Amino acid sequence: MNTASYVVLAAEPHAWGTLVAFVIGLVVVVGGLIWAVGMGIGVMRREPDRPEPEEQPHLPVTGAIEEISEVREPDEVHCDDGVRLMPYEIHRAGTRRKGDQHRERWAPGGSGAFGSGGPGRT
Repeated sequence: MNTASYVVLAAEPHAWGTLVAFVIGLVVVVGGLIWAVGMGIGVMRREPDRPEPEEQPHLPVTGAIEEISEVREPDEVHCDDGVRLMPYEIHRAGTRRKGDQHRERWAPGGSGAFGSGGPGRT
């Protein structure tokens, strides 16, 4: 016998072992997938039914609610006489309605946005 024959004979038992390990691994993966699908179907069966079209929310008879737009300004927190404010003395929102509801516009000659391509204000 030559060296090539010994290599083939030595590799032969490992080839069957590798094939058997591959088949066992494949069976485990397929079994896990089948179990996961079955479990998902069981979870879906326990969920409540979907609502019927009549049970869905509808717009009011008067139609959609209008959007309210207003100009707001920061609600500054001032510390009077060195006494700190307690949490219950602070408003919920950090802004309040501005007295003048006229919208501020950009200064003449300014673009009002970055990256407009213009030379900018000089």
